[in-house]
Amino acid sequence: MIERWSQEPADVSAPQGSRVAPARHVRVAAGLAELERWLDDQVRHGLAAADEREWAELSRRLVDAQAPGVAGVVGRLGAARSSADWPERLLEEYAMLRLLAVGYRRAADLPADLARSVRTRVGFPVSREEVLAGPAVRDVWHVVGRREETRDRLVARRVWLKGRRTGRAALVLSFAPVGHALDDSLVTGEAVDASMAFYPGASPLRALVSARHDEASTPGDAASSGPSPAGDALPGAGVAPGTSEREALDEVAAALAGDPWTESWPLVLSGVVPSADRLGGLRLHPRVETPWRLIAVSGGRPLTVAAEWTPRGLVPLTTWDEHGQVVIL
Repeated sequence: MIERWSQEPADVSAPQGSRVAPARHVRVAAGLAELERWLDDQVRHGLAAADEREWAELSRRLVDAQAPGVAGVVGRLGAARSSADWPERLLEEYAMLRLLAVGYRRAADLPADLARSVRTRVGFPVSREEVLAGPAVRDVWHVVGRREETRDRLVARRVWLKGRRTGRAALVLSFAPVGHALDDSLVTGEAVDASMAFYPGASPLRALVSARHDEASTPGDAASSGPSPAGDALPGAGVAPGTSEREALDEVAAALAGDPWTESWPLVLSGVVPSADRLGGLRLHPRVETPWRLIAVSGGRPLTVAAEWTPRGLVPLTTWDEHGQVVIL
C-alpha cells in the first residue's frame, strides 16, 4: 500500500483545550525538540550523509518520548532513501517532519481543528466513543474502493467512500492480525444509506459508521443527524457521482489547505480516458503498472473512475462499465 497508516509546544504547558497529561506533553515536546535539532543537522551536513541506523535509533527515542506517529514516519525514511529520486523524496519527508514538530510546538497559536490534527499525527489517539459521541453525516455513501496492507503481522483494510448528496469523502479503517477476519460490512460497488461520524481534524476524512439506515436500527442511531437523503429506497448502486479533473484538484487543494500532512484522498473522476500512465490529464503513481484492465473497459471512451490521490500520483480503485456495473481494478 502506498499510503501511510498514520494518520504541544516547547514549553511545559499543554496546548490550550487539549486533554494531554502534562507529563506526556513534556516528553513529547522534548522528543520533537530533539527531532528539530536532528533535522537541522541533516540539512547542514547534506542528504548524502543519511544513515538508516541513525533513523532507527531516532525512531526508537521518539517512541520512548510517546510520539509514535512521528516515530513511524522516521522509521520509514529508508523507503524514501531507496527510491530513484531519493534526494527530492528525502528532503520532502524532512520538511513535513519539521512542519509537524513546529506545529506541535506552536499548537496554542493554531486553529483548534488544525491543532487537533497535529496532535493526532504526532500519535495521540482519539477514542471510538469520542468519535461516535460527535455529530454524524447522513448520506447515501458509495463504496468506491478498498485496499489492504500487511505490516508487522497486522492487516489494515482501508475502505473509501463518497457521499452521493454531500460529495464528502470518507475513509473507514479496520485492523486484524494476519489470519483473522476483517470487517466485510462495506462492499465495493454498493451504496449504503448511513450516518458517518468523522474523527476530528482540519480536513476530516477517517470516519466510523454510526448507523446503517438500510438495515435494522443500531445503538448508534441516536448519534445520527441530518435529513434523510432524497429517495430513501436504494435501487442498484449504479455509478458513483463524479467530478471534473479541475473540481477534483480543487477538492484535494482544500484538503491540503486544512491538513498539509494529508497523503491520500479518494476522488471520483468523470469523463476521463485512461492511458498507460494517466487518467485523463492526471498522472498515475509511478508504482502503478500500465492499467490494462481499466484501458480494456474504456476501449477509448471516457469513463467514471474512482482513484486514490497521493502526492506522487493517482492509484486507480474502481470503474464502471457501460451497463453501470462496478469493475474493481
